[in-house]
Amino acid sequence: MCNKFLISPNEYLNTSIQAFYNSDYLGGRSRHDIEGTIENVICTLKNDITPFEDSDLQGCTQQLGNILSKDFPNILQHTKLKNLTVCVVPRAKANYNQNQLLFKSTILEVVSGLSEFNDGTNFITRHADTRTTHRNKSGHGGSGDQPYPGITKETCSISNDVKDTNILLIDDLYTESINIDEDAIQALLDKGARKVFFYAIGKTVKTV
Repeated sequence: MCNKFLISPNEYLNTSIQAFYNSDYLGGRSRHDIEGTIENVICTLKNDITPFEDSDLQGCTQQLGNILSKDFPNILQHTKLKNLTVCVVPRAKANYNQNQLLFKSTILEVVSGLSEFNDGTNFITRHADTRTTHRNKSGHGGSGDQPYPGITKETCSISNDVKDTNILLIDDLYTESINIDEDAIQALLDKGARKVFFYAIGKTVKTV
């Protein structure tokens, strides 16, 4: 199931952006441990706290692949475009092992099987560490800065192939007010992208 929402302009982003997501992200340690939940898929594929078994990683990559294969055509239909180039918001650090990059490699695998989508998964590559936002509250965010306007352009290399393309930018989780995604969208627009749409597997539900 693919849901729509709008990302509003702020100090990181100059224009409204049409966005999509698959599931509400409720968080909580208990949901991270429940196999099949979107929280479990996202946490497992990050694979940066307690390393997961290969069987767990394989199960989550398969679930992610199924989600993407269903949502991508739906998103394309909503955009009314003939094709989209798929980019990925890079992880916070410059260096990860391959078992910590399964989110990105699964996206590439799905894109390779869909003729209406072009591979831009390496169009944004991190060359300098930033703070790991999902671990920062616990004091394990590591080195680098927290989000600030322009952080993507200062810590990433962005391909010139972005120019004049219609892009679907993907992240595993969208949380309003973090602004990593907003900043990456603006960086693509500044680089010359014709249009940028956004998609996340999970969207954080606000709690009162």
